[in-house]
Amino acid sequence: MPTIVRRTGAALMEVRRDILHTVSWQVRSTMWSPPTDVYETDKAYMVRVEIAGMREEDFEVAVENHTLHISGTRPDFSGRRAYHQMEIRFGKFATSVGLPGPVIVEQSQAEYKDGFLTVVLPKEKNKQINKVE
Repeated sequence: MPTIVRRTGAALMEVRRDILHTVSWQVRSTMWSPPTDVYETDKAYMVRVEIAGMREEDFEVAVENHTLHISGTRPDFSGRRAYHQMEIRFGKFATSVGLPGPVIVEQSQAEYKDGFLTVVLPKEKNKQINKVE
């Protein structure tokens, strides 16, 4: 009788991530996605992208249909070399983040510092209607 092994959701996600990482190197080697965190404060949604070796003007940041799109190209060093290990990606990259709520796009800001691009998207306040009694 075969043994049935059940994996937890976390273990399955780890396997899925490993498979997607392997496939992305083979299939989508021309486009990659940097690690991205999304969190919120009382006043804004924050998106932080880990992408060293860039300049602030190298990024394209846009909001479209409640989605934040960040893209750019990280340059590779010129010259011939033989890699023994290669984990740092270069070339074109893109990441998209669905925004958890409405934002004020005109007041949004982006800053690139210490290898991180941080985008601050102020939350749109709910307009309260004053009742007259």
